[in-house]
Amino acid sequence: MPQVTYTDHTGASRTVAANVGDSVMETAVRNGVPGIVAECGGSLSCATCHVYVDQDGLASLPPMEEMEDEMLWGAAEDRQDNSRLSCQLKVTDGCDLHVTTPTTQV
Repeated sequence: MPQVTYTDHTGASRTVAANVGDSVMETAVRNGVPGIVAECGGSLSCATCHVYVDQDGLASLPPMEEMEDEMLWGAAEDRQDNSRLSCQLKVTDGCDLHVTTPTTQV
C-alpha cells in the first residue's frame, strides 16, 4: 500500500497509508495530519494545502499545471522550487512520498 510521510515545520514526522487515486491532501485530512488546512476542499481555489515535496519524490510526480503554479504564488509561506499543492498530488500504486508542511497555511 502506498504511504505518505508528512513532516511539520518542527521536524515531527508521521507516515500514513494512502489509497491509490486519493490526493496527498485528502490523505492528510482523513488521517488528521496537522499543517494541511485545505480550506477549499481540493477545488484548486486556495493555497492552504501547500507542501514542500522531498527532492527524491519530485521526479516521480507529473509536472505542475498552470493553475497550480498560479495558486502557489498566493501561498502564505514563500514558494520554493519543490513547492506543490497537495490537493493536486494523486497517490499512485507504489507511491511513497515525503512532504513537509510550511509553518503556516493562512
